[in-house]
Amino acid sequence: MTLPETGNAASRSRRSLPRLLGRLALGAALLLAGISHLTFNREAFQAQVPAWVLLDADLVVVLSGIAEIILGTALLTLHRWRVLVGWVVAAFFVAIFPGNVSQFVTATDSFGLNSDLSRGIRLAFQPLLVLWALWATDAWRAWRAWRARRSRVAARPQSHR
Repeated sequence: MTLPETGNAASRSRRSLPRLLGRLALGAALLLAGISHLTFNREAFQAQVPAWVLLDADLVVVLSGIAEIILGTALLTLHRWRVLVGWVVAAFFVAIFPGNVSQFVTATDSFGLNSDLSRGIRLAFQPLLVLWALWATDAWRAWRAWRARRSRVAARPQSHR
């Protein structure tokens, strides 16, 4: 999806700097999280894998760590594909949300989250990660522009033949 050009170059540049910094920060955070899945926080992440997941907890941690490394790297390097990457990152955050819910419901202590309050606060932040991914990559704006174009096309009178 391409975004429509609006405003002058200076205003676009000012608008895009916060998004660029947000995208780079999110990419770095995902990269670090992925590395920590595979190294120093591996056991802590294993404790968060819900019991109902049929795969081995270590395999889930390794696979999610690899996914985070790939997604973080994509956010940092694939500017041209940022909209698609943004949707994939947002979907990833939605996909791992049940693990965070499980940690809350089962009262699993991990990463210093040792109370219902701290685990609940973490749950509240998960949707913000989804919004961050969509905002920082312009995915939400691209989707809105696509919908607007689609409704303009649908609203045009059809010529009769």
